[in-house]
Amino acid sequence: MISNRIAQLAPGVALCAAIAFAAMGLQWIEEHWTGRPWLEALVIAILLGTIVRTLWSPDRRWAPGIGFSAKTLLEIAVMLLGASISFQAVLDAGLGLILGIAVVVVLALGAGYAIGRVLGLPKRMAVLVACGNAICGNSAIAAVAPVIGARPADVASSIAFTAILGVIVVLALPVLVPLIGLSMTQYGVLAGLTVYAVPQVLAATVPVGLVSTQLGTLVKLVRVLMLGPVVIALSVVVGRQAEGAKPSLAFGRLVPWFIIGFLGLALLRSLGAIPEALLQVVMPTATLLTIISMAALGLGVDLKVLAKVGGRVTLAVTLSLLVLIAISLGLIRLLGIA
Repeated sequence: MISNRIAQLAPGVALCAAIAFAAMGLQWIEEHWTGRPWLEALVIAILLGTIVRTLWSPDRRWAPGIGFSAKTLLEIAVMLLGASISFQAVLDAGLGLILGIAVVVVLALGAGYAIGRVLGLPKRMAVLVACGNAICGNSAIAAVAPVIGARPADVASSIAFTAILGVIVVLALPVLVPLIGLSMTQYGVLAGLTVYAVPQVLAATVPVGLVSTQLGTLVKLVRVLMLGPVVIALSVVVGRQAEGAKPSLAFGRLVPWFIIGFLGLALLRSLGAIPEALLQVVMPTATLLTIISMAALGLGVDLKVLAKVGGRVTLAVTLSLLVLIAISLGLIRLLGIA
């Protein structure tokens, strides 16, 4: 029985893995020539998968493995990411800044979702765009997608346009330092609150100064920690909606298994119960599984669907980011960060 299941999944999983390794190779070449990953392997995998799907439509033999990679492997990857989170990082940031970051994330989520809906995006797409913008870009979209049951096309288009805008932000954000007279401390907080990925925070702050880099990285890590509560809240909302008129308070039904695993691993990491040697295996594994799942999502994308929503998604992501920057600047002024 197990051997039959493996044989059924093998072709599709192998195809997704091949695309993932190709994406990782392209990222390595990109880093070698430019010094930094402007497009991460996660994004490249989606693009390659979409290209493959455009040139060739996989038949039924490939479908089970592609579906398994897009859903189950992604859920496993999200669970493993819990091992990278230490609750101590929250305590180190200070209560005022922590509450401020949480408020920014909540306001950005609400604004991003509202903008998406006003522009006519489907509810799940609007949620993906809002989460990607408010928390941590591609990683947030990938983590939220299985919880809300997002379609592959929605996930792929959200990640693609968020990734492109993320690169633009890295290049353009330092211009605000002389333009509006930001100090290195203020700029560090702004970068941590607005830039999507941790490596991109480094790219955006290193040219400005060491203080900006250190503070930006800390704020960004605390912002990433908000992903857990947001995903849990979404899973509770989705679970209750699924129950309809008979809501269930059973924790296992409201919170997916991989979120429980995520929290468990985060707790173990915070208690120091996960050896560093094990982390050096777990985290690359989570990254690889995520890239494989993104390749699977790309293989499920219909370019005609992408073309229909492309303009609206781009506008939604752009407007959401501008709102996030405005909210972040407001927080900096409110907290009196000099």
